[in-house]
Amino acid sequence: MAGHCCSSDTHASQAVDPRFRRALWIALWVNLGMFLLEFAASLTSGSVALLADAVDFFADSANYMLSLYVLSMGLLWRGRAALVKGVTMVVFGVAVLGKAFWNLSSGATPEAMTMGMVGALAMVANIAVALLLYAHRTGDANMRSVWLCSRNDALGNLAVMLAAVGVFGTGTAWPDLIVAAIMGGLAIHSGLAVVGHARSDIAEAKACTS
Repeated sequence: MAGHCCSSDTHASQAVDPRFRRALWIALWVNLGMFLLEFAASLTSGSVALLADAVDFFADSANYMLSLYVLSMGLLWRGRAALVKGVTMVVFGVAVLGKAFWNLSSGATPEAMTMGMVGALAMVANIAVALLLYAHRTGDANMRSVWLCSRNDALGNLAVMLAAVGVFGTGTAWPDLIVAAIMGGLAIHSGLAVVGHARSDIAEAKACTS
């Protein structure tokens, strides 16, 4: 058993699916572009949910870049990369929750039209990326973390659109803050799942070398 896992880890670079590498590059550029767009839109609209989604796009861009860097490395390094990404997702979730609670005291109402339009565009982009990565969702922790990031983004965009409808209908910031809190909780939950998978991969890789 140990010999088999060590062998597969040693030759990891030969098992890299070129379709997965290509999908990662596409996802990287899509996420960078959407980060710039959503960040600008969040500043003009005053939406915490839109800002949370923009920061998530930036974090995912960094994650895709890290995934591409370790893609041809062994299981140990891929597991370590996934661990970093999982911790990053948790930190991002905590930061979003903190920002949402902090904004409760401001009472500012975001601009619903901008939220809805940008959220819809971001959802189209993320659904396309999710479809690209769907076939690779059951791989190692590194591949699973990439899929979870993409899935969370699509769900987050849908939530932003719902928040825009809520803000428009109620004239208050509550829908925006509630969605931001949900997005933060989802990031924490997914990040913990990635951390658990990454620790398992790291333990398996170390067992092979011992």
